[in-house]
Amino acid sequence: MRRFCFAFVASLLFLGACSQGNLPVKVAVPERPAGQNDVLGLVAEPIDTVRIGVVGLGMRGTSAVERLTYVPDSRITALCDIEPDRVDRSLGILASRGVPSAAAFSGAEDSWKQLCESEDVDLVYICTDWRSHTPIALYAMEHGKHVAIEVPAANTLEEIWSLIDASERTRRHCMMLENCVYDFFEMATLSMAQAGVFGDVIHVEGSYHHCLDPYWSEYWNNWRLEFNRDNRGDVYPTHGIGPVCQVLGMHRGDRMRTLVSMDTAPVNGKKVWKLKTGGECGEFLNADQTSTLIRTEKGRTMLIQHDVLTPRPYDRMYQVVGTDGYAGKYPVRQYCLRENGGAAGRYDELGTEKLYSGSELEELQRKYPNPLLTPELEALARQVGGHGGMDFIMDYRLIYCLHNGLPLDMDVYDMAEWCCISELSRISLEKGCAPVEVPDFTRGGWDRTEGFSYAF
Repeated sequence: MRRFCFAFVASLLFLGACSQGNLPVKVAVPERPAGQNDVLGLVAEPIDTVRIGVVGLGMRGTSAVERLTYVPDSRITALCDIEPDRVDRSLGILASRGVPSAAAFSGAEDSWKQLCESEDVDLVYICTDWRSHTPIALYAMEHGKHVAIEVPAANTLEEIWSLIDASERTRRHCMMLENCVYDFFEMATLSMAQAGVFGDVIHVEGSYHHCLDPYWSEYWNNWRLEFNRDNRGDVYPTHGIGPVCQVLGMHRGDRMRTLVSMDTAPVNGKKVWKLKTGGECGEFLNADQTSTLIRTEKGRTMLIQHDVLTPRPYDRMYQVVGTDGYAGKYPVRQYCLRENGGAAGRYDELGTEKLYSGSELEELQRKYPNPLLTPELEALARQVGGHGGMDFIMDYRLIYCLHNGLPLDMDVYDMAEWCCISELSRISLEKGCAPVEVPDFTRGGWDRTEGFSYAF
């Protein structure tokens, strides 16, 4: 009920803004450079053994090194971090796994350039702080490497367009490492939505509600807390928006058209800053709660939220609302379906609704298996782990597609659409919660294909 009320109020606020004659703020779409074509369905030459260079060996990078040693048809050939001890730690992981060692780069802020220039690297796997994601990815693509970038891959529209243009110009894959699209519940729900179980999907929700109080100190040189201090808007939207964009088929028959954002006063940020640093920070820009409502070309809506500063329980708010059914993972996993499929007639003849949870939920999911999840892959993913196994599936699929010369599950336009919420929400907030146009990052190709699919 709480979420229904919030979504209803957010809808009224959005409609109110539109009804007052506020035309959406226009966001420029730069012309595609001459001689450059889109990379929709990009296919690159198959790679027998994908040679991986990992840049950034903190929390995410170290766990990635461990996982990647289990992925077939790949080998870690280079490791890089500004801190030499982190490189040594990852070299120790390779040794403990009994796999070949890797070239080591460290000691300077731009040591990653040497890794990108190496002829013994096919894929640069980037796990650094957010501000350095785009510069490293651009340099890697210009040196002929495919890139996989931790979330968020880009923070501004300028960075987003630079990554799109580099991928289109070099014909190198540029994928964001959004692990939540490989969560077991999200993958099962995607298959159910594609099978029409929920009828026509008309509304989705996603979020990143995660109290980071125990983790702020883990980020090198306090960079993540500084980023929240210096930036207003939804600075970390991709975990929430990625899975629901696949359900809606963004730039695969539909696209985000307009968004409007609202935020609370920034109350907790200054308190956290003082607690963690012992000093005052002056202005703290990121709010305790930011909410963004998006309307698509086909008239569907998306509600995306961000909150890392309050003690609310972890929640990605994953919800799919259709004309004949509903899926939700938080706070409990459940499906609710119209038993008779929504037959026409008087309201009281529409039939009953059945709520699926527990063993009934799992039985329902088995009727609509996700094509990725073979029993062997699921068992290996659960064994290797990484947020319950979804990180391993993400890595496995990336290498599988590069090895076989297939389009990736997430392309550079997915990266753009999921990351653009950061700057577009800021624009909306700074203009009094005004509607803002969402650019067509494909520059005209958003309706060329219909629906999301995996390549095999």
